[in-house]
Amino acid sequence: MSITISPSSPRGVSTLDFDPTVTTVDDLKVLIFSSTEIPPSEQELKFGYPPKLLPETSSTLSTIPITKGEQIIVTAVPAPPAPSTSAPPKAEPTPAPSIKAINDSISAPTPHTADSPLAQNDIPVESAESVALPGRDAGFLQLRVVPDDNSCLFSAIGVVFEGGIEAAQQLRKVVADAIRDDPFTYSDVMLGQPRDEYIKRIVKPETWGGAIELSIFSKHYNTEISSFDVATGRCDRFGQDEYDSRAVLVYSGIHYDALTLSPLPVSPPSFHTTVFPLSDSTVLSTAEKLVGQLRARHYYTDTSTFDLRCNICRVGLKGEKGAREHAMQTGHVEFGEY
Repeated sequence: MSITISPSSPRGVSTLDFDPTVTTVDDLKVLIFSSTEIPPSEQELKFGYPPKLLPETSSTLSTIPITKGEQIIVTAVPAPPAPSTSAPPKAEPTPAPSIKAINDSISAPTPHTADSPLAQNDIPVESAESVALPGRDAGFLQLRVVPDDNSCLFSAIGVVFEGGIEAAQQLRKVVADAIRDDPFTYSDVMLGQPRDEYIKRIVKPETWGGAIELSIFSKHYNTEISSFDVATGRCDRFGQDEYDSRAVLVYSGIHYDALTLSPLPVSPPSFHTTVFPLSDSTVLSTAEKLVGQLRARHYYTDTSTFDLRCNICRVGLKGEKGAREHAMQTGHVEFGEY
């Protein structure tokens, strides 16, 4: 079971292993103390999404329930002062707080947070591109950057639904099978080319994916996929209002990345939430803010002017219009960024 330790812990992020069927909350606090040096009386434990307080109970954690792979946020809170045994001092009027005291409390420096101990194969997190969800301890929506290798859409879907980019090639097969099994929906007209050619092309690692693939993945995972266009701020919702959950992607003109929710700004990717309840409207509104940040730093490509190359005949092309004209003239539909 994974436990996220707050930046106030001297040791940063830790992972503890225990059996929730025999471990109580008090037992868990002792284990956390041994790993983090936070005394049990000063631990505030939260779990689930959105995070909620772990109830105080003498029963085992499995009765709450704490599920396998659960992420627990541990925050150090000051212990209440011990009662005084001496006579209380004479009561004095409490002065109103001064403006300076209020300003000092607002501008107090935040604790330094340690670098995230990313696993070797984890996808990087651009923590600078991060927006906190409304509400205390609700988490931080962050940009998850995937490799720029013509399989970015499949890699982003792999991050969200399969736990990593390694699933990208298998996800191409999911698309091919869906088109093969439904010739009525995925006709030659809808695909813009013969179905057999599309199926043959989409399983190649150098072939880009787009709206057709996103609609297939939405059905495959029974999840709405909300794709934000950075340049315009537009959100395309595949499977809109058809399912109870939502995933969020970012499209920068020629590249897809994922947005995931981190408990803390420096939490490793394995601790992130990647699929959200459709009822949580704060996810989309927070995603809009993050996309606005990306647009402000020009994290997108103008598809009318960027350079492409045909992967079949290696001819250089200019922009999406040039690619379309080349496809009509030659039938070639495999392009890469030049």
